Amino acid sequence: MNSSLKPSSTFSLYVHLPWCKAKCPYCDFNSHAAEQIPAERYAQALIADLDRELPRIWGRRLRSIFMGGGTPSLFPPEIIHQLLSDIRARLQPLSGMEVTLEANPGAVEAAAFGDFRAAGVTRLSLGIQSFNNIHLQRLGRIHNAAAAHRAIEKAIAAQFTSLNLDLMFALPGQNAEEALADLHTALQYQPPHLSLYQLTLEAGTPFASHPPAWIPDEDTAADMENRLRDTLEQHGLPRYEISAHARPEEQCQHNRNYWLYGDYLGIGAGAHGKITQAEGIWRSRKPSRPESYMDDALSNRETLGDYIPIPAEERPFEFMLNALRLTEGFPVRLFTERTGLDSLLIEPQIRRARREGLLLVDAKNIRPTARGLNFYNELCARFLP
Repeated sequence: MNSSLKPSSTFSLYVHLPWCKAKCPYCDFNSHAAEQIPAERYAQALIADLDRELPRIWGRRLRSIFMGGGTPSLFPPEIIHQLLSDIRARLQPLSGMEVTLEANPGAVEAAAFGDFRAAGVTRLSLGIQSFNNIHLQRLGRIHNAAAAHRAIEKAIAAQFTSLNLDLMFALPGQNAEEALADLHTALQYQPPHLSLYQLTLEAGTPFASHPPAWIPDEDTAADMENRLRDTLEQHGLPRYEISAHARPEEQCQHNRNYWLYGDYLGIGAGAHGKITQAEGIWRSRKPSRPESYMDDALSNRETLGDYIPIPAEERPFEFMLNALRLTEGFPVRLFTERTGLDSLLIEPQIRRARREGLLLVDAKNIRPTARGLNFYNELCARFLP
């Protein structure tokens, strides 16, 4: 089953920085509210974590770094600078490597954007969500519309030409015109990349246990989404992934690596990774609690977290769950390269999805139709073990 498994010559690095000023009630990420962040100790733990991982990727080139959270921009720029320097000293970056930092609008972070740029960050991802103060308040965001505008202006002034704006729609009490107003406000800044997410009530969040009133129903949300995505297309930001629009040259290379089932290391509290080796594909998961993570990372223990092999029978579903997010789909040969399995194994499911109008297939490529993107969960379910 694993005879065709060939470790890739490149990989990506995900760095999780888990602290926020406040935890949003819709957020199910591993994030923790904190007034004081032990930034220096945490950075030391990250490098200790990375040192343990080095034997798994020795000889491969680093293609991208993504610092997510939490709110990574709460970390002092000098810590980010040292962290990136320590990472580069241990790994072999490709020329022109993409380095993304997630940030939220706020006076402290925005003032430091120029310093983050100088530290080596090449791409900034701003969690705007809305420019409507009422909707921001209902979402539990701690910034207002004025802070959102200031953050974008400071990011542009810091010469972040690779800039992503996150927007959400189907917010409590939001109608289509208000959602479009948010989008048009964002488009005034001519962002090269925009991520558009529907508000979902994720299990384990305060919104899931106490849903806010006036959430748009499914049909209203679908109509809202269609109008928003059509508007983005008209403004030169084609959809290249289920939730992402960008100019062709500004697609997020780090996320493309995920979606094409590429390899990545995950360091930090709760971080996940996936690495292919000749004998199999392994997933890693680090301790979730920041305090436990730091204690374990800075101890003398040989390993950190869990390493779980991905059985061959689960790989088709995992591959499709990622690759079918891309509007361009994937080359047929990539399935075998990334899973070590013969593509004939998924031929029955491919034929069925094609008959149902969910996939387009030719001799070399497989990609989701517009209907396939709209019914993405149902499409991926065809490939469950």
